[in-house]
Amino acid sequence: SKPLSEYTKEELIDLVGSLKKQKKFGLVWEDKPEKVATDCEVKLPVVKEVVEKAINEAGDDEPTNIIIEGDNYHALSVLNYTHPHEIDVIYIDPPYNTKSKDFMYNDKRIDTEDAFRHSKWISFMEKRLQLAKSLLSRDGVIFISIDDNEFAHLRILCDQIFGEKNLVGNIDWESKTKSQNTKTAYDKLQPKVEHILCYARGGTKRHFNLTTNGQKEYPFSDGMGQYRERQLEIMNANGVRGRETMVFEIDGIRPPVGKQWQLGQEKIEEFRRRGDLFIRDGQVILKMRPIDERSEKTEPFWGFLSKEIGTAESGKKELTDIIGKDHGFETVKPTELIKRLCFHASNTDSIILDFFAGSGTTGQAVLELNRDDGGKRQFIICTDNKQKEGFIAEKIAYPRIYSITHGFKNKDGEDDVLPANVRYFKTEFVEKDETPDVLRRKLSPACEDMIRIREGAFDRVVDEDLFKVFKNSRGLTAVIFDRFDLQEYIDRLEETETDTPIHLYVFSYSKNNRLDELHGKLKHKYESQPIPEGVLEIYKKIFKNSKGGRK
Repeated sequence: SKPLSEYTKEELIDLVGSLKKQKKFGLVWEDKPEKVATDCEVKLPVVKEVVEKAINEAGDDEPTNIIIEGDNYHALSVLNYTHPHEIDVIYIDPPYNTKSKDFMYNDKRIDTEDAFRHSKWISFMEKRLQLAKSLLSRDGVIFISIDDNEFAHLRILCDQIFGEKNLVGNIDWESKTKSQNTKTAYDKLQPKVEHILCYARGGTKRHFNLTTNGQKEYPFSDGMGQYRERQLEIMNANGVRGRETMVFEIDGIRPPVGKQWQLGQEKIEEFRRRGDLFIRDGQVILKMRPIDERSEKTEPFWGFLSKEIGTAESGKKELTDIIGKDHGFETVKPTELIKRLCFHASNTDSIILDFFAGSGTTGQAVLELNRDDGGKRQFIICTDNKQKEGFIAEKIAYPRIYSITHGFKNKDGEDDVLPANVRYFKTEFVEKDETPDVLRRKLSPACEDMIRIREGAFDRVVDEDLFKVFKNSRGLTAVIFDRFDLQEYIDRLEETETDTPIHLYVFSYSKNNRLDELHGKLKHKYESQPIPEGVLEIYKKIFKNSKGGRK
């Protein structure tokens, strides 16, 4: 950042205005410019498919999963166009910023001697979490793995970004079983757990899936069938509604002052009518039958996961068994851990994102979970080639996904296979131009693969320079780059057979979708939007917010 003496009057006014807007309480850090963000002032990120890495091992009606190779700041920018408010679960395992130099900033490894290491880490995370928030669906959640080194900072940062009221909770995971055989083991407490912070996007009540632990037993029977006995419980009275409907007398028994029955009067009368309520030793007893409750015993979503679910060491062995020992990872999240998180937080058709994908564990977890319950969840994993020696996306994450979809040794040492459809993309860039219209002409064709990801349409029906048609199980997507012969291409689309609206993207210099240029009645219905205007609008918001200092 430049000295104040070099600021213009307008820049100083903006700076003073931003300072006045800053919170008086919260996490404060010195924002450190990050090259991947400032680069976007002069070039715009897009993605390009690496066709030869496509995996087509599942049926056409199965979802297509996505791998994106590149810096996750750029990948998240692209996903803000392709998947706004569509991601149901995000799991990330970011660098912990420890003395092991696991964290890189501006292509340099950060160690404990760097006076700004916490500020750089917070700057790094804040940019990505802001982008991630825009991706979460209405009832979406994000899980973030972290250790004690940055836990406190991350908690406050997430309170600011997602809102303190949207903290779902913190999960402690027993990640280690072996002690450190170094002199530091005598100086400090031995860490045995890592943390997984969970936040909801907010705006709706989140309901988690729960595990079952056997069936409830109904040891008694009468003329109406089997039942079990349950003492009607008393609980604290909560508000006016509780006092009106749940504080009443049952055969001479009334809850103490400030207490209420756990069930309301209408429900109690139902038990009484069918003869399933009686008094024993001054207590109200109910006959509970299978029709009254779930027959399964449910386990809550505990804030603690034991080593039985897997450890960092078992995760490393799991990866070694799949791709060999030369992967360079000392600790790896076990598949069962991420699988458990995804089970609790997802539906069978959810989209699950990991933008610190590392070795690709999240991808495997999603495929295993789909096999377990017949789901059609889709994973999107993003990783680059910088955090470890070698090429993490090309030589670790992709080979892992390729192996599990073609045949591998699972954690039990058995031959296994998880068929899936996967497409592999790399981030690329379109240089900005002084003339907005020239930029539009350059950016539009580069958006082709972003449109395909947005629509989930990967099978090519027409592949011409200025006219593309793709299909999926839901219908057709067409892209017209020619700004002169729109009518000709629409006439060709009219000749196709389809029972669903055609999703149409048309090059335009403005926000006009250009369908008003057509003549004659159309046989098909078209859902049309201009390109690249949609991408430019998203990027204007993202990269405007990424400039300057603290927000």
